[in-house]
Amino acid sequence: MSEAPAVEPHLAEPSSSQPSAPGASPPPAPSPNGFAPLKYPLFRDRWVASTVSGLGTWMQDTAGTWLMTALTGSPLLIALMQTAASAPVLIFGLFAGATADIFERRRLLIFWQTWQMIAVALLAILALFGVIGPVTLLLLTFLMNIGSAMNNPAWQAIVPELVPRSELPNAVALAAASNNLARAAGPALGGLLVAAFVKASTGAGWTFALNAGSFAAVIWVLYVWKRQPLFKSALPAERIMGSVETGLRYLRYAPVLQAVFLRAFLFTFSVAAVWSLLAVVAQRHLGQGALGYGILNGSMGLGAVIAAVLLAKVRARFSADRILAAANVQYIATLLVLAFARHTWPIILFLIAGGFAWTCTMSTLNVSVQLNAPGWVQARALGMYQMVFQGGLALGSILWGYIAEHGSLKVALCCSAGMMAAALPLTLRLHVLRGTLPDLSPYQFKRPVPHLELEPQPEDGPVRILIDYIVPIERYNDFVQAIHRLRDARLRSGAIRWGVFRDGNDPERLEESFVMESWLEYLRSRERFTTADSEILQQVRSIHKGVDLPRVTHQVYAKEVEG
Repeated sequence: MSEAPAVEPHLAEPSSSQPSAPGASPPPAPSPNGFAPLKYPLFRDRWVASTVSGLGTWMQDTAGTWLMTALTGSPLLIALMQTAASAPVLIFGLFAGATADIFERRRLLIFWQTWQMIAVALLAILALFGVIGPVTLLLLTFLMNIGSAMNNPAWQAIVPELVPRSELPNAVALAAASNNLARAAGPALGGLLVAAFVKASTGAGWTFALNAGSFAAVIWVLYVWKRQPLFKSALPAERIMGSVETGLRYLRYAPVLQAVFLRAFLFTFSVAAVWSLLAVVAQRHLGQGALGYGILNGSMGLGAVIAAVLLAKVRARFSADRILAAANVQYIATLLVLAFARHTWPIILFLIAGGFAWTCTMSTLNVSVQLNAPGWVQARALGMYQMVFQGGLALGSILWGYIAEHGSLKVALCCSAGMMAAALPLTLRLHVLRGTLPDLSPYQFKRPVPHLELEPQPEDGPVRILIDYIVPIERYNDFVQAIHRLRDARLRSGAIRWGVFRDGNDPERLEESFVMESWLEYLRSRERFTTADSEILQQVRSIHKGVDLPRVTHQVYAKEVEG
């Protein structure tokens, strides 16, 4: 086989038809009308189905937590209900993102929605027959939330397929509003249904049964959806462990996502005290029953719905950093009110404000992840984000529940507020959605895949790519700065090692070297290259001296040939 010209495909000139590179112009501003995404039928159908399912889920959350208070008086076991809801994301979040990037998302979503429906149906049967205990309740809640954890990255990753990119912030806010609208009504309805029966297990059982039925709405919408994915690889699908490693590698070289994840963990670790101990506050501080707890829980949902309506206008006036800082301060105040107030109305008012702050934080962080992760790794990024987010809730629930049981409820809530206050100076340094957003649309190469004389098999490797640059002495520092920016793009795209070296005998000659695990992984890196990455590449290319492109060599690891 004759060898094609050894031209590094990443050095192709950008096509004029491609989106503008970062720095040329900011992305389109979202519509000031926060409800604009609902005019798109696919998104609207998803939103309605999600709201119906969310209503059942929040009814179950309230009924399940209150059922645990009826089965045991242990604050730790009650707090572990939040851990059972959050821990599956901590354990499976990364695998959930990997599977959502590998498998067809529509079928994957149908499978996990069915899993949740079956788990909730088992809860309903056991509760209605009165044979459920604390351990069984925790176990089935955990199993149900495994399905939720595996479902959520794919569920969120399909949003960019349903609306234009300019409407993505509003679409994410509406998706959060769907959950929060359900949260506003669901807890009160769940508490009312439990309170309507003499036995808490009977009321909880009927609530679980309604939730099992609510999953049917989502399954139907998914069944009739004719999906058209934004990113579809022409190469063989990645294996799950390889996909996980690639996702972790991308995160390692994406500092913007690292800042979002750290902010999410610090926030949820502290705020977990509100979610995990609110039932104890209702029971011990206020002397309320299941309906009272549902009203308190619904107050946060009401605040969240108000936030969803006003968030587009809030974003237009304030930066993401200021919104997140204000939300942190609000939750410090809410935690302290829960610790010291003994009247219902002040607590309700601060919980409404806390729900507003919750939605502002969740929507802002979620939008930041989606706008800073390209399509090929988006579900993995969302899976890792949810893993960190829910991990903070799970670990925080254990800590604050332990302190409440072995110390006091007031001490636990005050420690949570103190933790959030102590972390505030750090979070103020972690910027989110700041400056011009990168264009992460796939970059289309004009040049074909290189064909070599010794054509490698897909699994052959490792593969080393060497690129020779000729750089004028006076432009040496400019080149070094530019190519080190390219380093992160190479590593995010799949390179396992990278380096740049200067020839000791010819100071104008520099060589970039990066290693891929296999020839197939090298081909995948071409698909992963974004328009923003290509802009960095062109800056490096512009410093190269000469008309011809830099010389490229592809080297495959030498193995003994049998026979």
